[in-house]
Amino acid sequence: MLVSERVGQFFLHSEDGRDRVEYTEYGAGDSWVVLVHAPLLTRRMHEPLARALAASGLHVVVPDLLGHGRSDRPADPLAYSVEAFGEHVVALLDHLGAPQAVLGGTSLGANVALEVAVSAPERVRGLLVEAPVLDNALEAGLLAASPLLLTTRVLPFTLDAARLLSRPVPRSLLPFWAGVAVDVLDQRSGPTAALLHGLLFGRLAPRSRERRQIAAPTLVVGHPRDPLHPTSDADLLASEVPGAELVRARGVLEWRLRPERLTHAAIGFCQSSWRVPSRRRRAAGR
Repeated sequence: MLVSERVGQFFLHSEDGRDRVEYTEYGAGDSWVVLVHAPLLTRRMHEPLARALAASGLHVVVPDLLGHGRSDRPADPLAYSVEAFGEHVVALLDHLGAPQAVLGGTSLGANVALEVAVSAPERVRGLLVEAPVLDNALEAGLLAASPLLLTTRVLPFTLDAARLLSRPVPRSLLPFWAGVAVDVLDQRSGPTAALLHGLLFGRLAPRSRERRQIAAPTLVVGHPRDPLHPTSDADLLASEVPGAELVRARGVLEWRLRPERLTHAAIGFCQSSWRVPSRRRRAAGR
């Protein structure tokens, strides 16, 4: 089934000026879903899932977070944090005129969705959380991000050279996931250093006591044998959020290479989140 696709943009205003955020919109209607990508990747990683969700009748929006893809990339570390990205998602909903949305995300995107669920719960219809980065991933995350941050500070020409080499590569001629991988090389040393600095020294995720207060329907997808996103973090989140459902992927790349099972689960979850009145509304009517 073909679905409509539109590219849009909106602006984030601050004391230092304004920053542009670009997004792609799939489908139409009032059953909104927002999907947030993993760190250093772009919104293209969620393109197959967004199209599948839109084909099922959902209205899907996939932004490039600030510092990623075709959105602006300020070189100020204060522009980047999970909390700031959560505010940006709420600003996107405001721009779209969407009172609520099912928020989904992978890795960093999962943490951003959780942040919105605790800071603006009235805007969250449901949570579709893949590979959250919580307490058990801290050491592995530091080990992975710190060398890259050091490289951007000490050897910035390496990232700039990779960007110059990757930009002429025609993504349309590559297999889809090869093109997504090439997108990762499109980094600028200054903004990438600021992004990593902001994420490493900011709040990683909502605290456990905040996560236990999340009332939105939640589907958690855990990755086996993934050192950066240990299954124990997915298990922890599923045990903390009341009524959360846990789905275990059969491999780290299942949703990328053999997506049918998990995409079917995601479609069912998002549709059910919009069919059932929100818990907040039910509570208000008692």
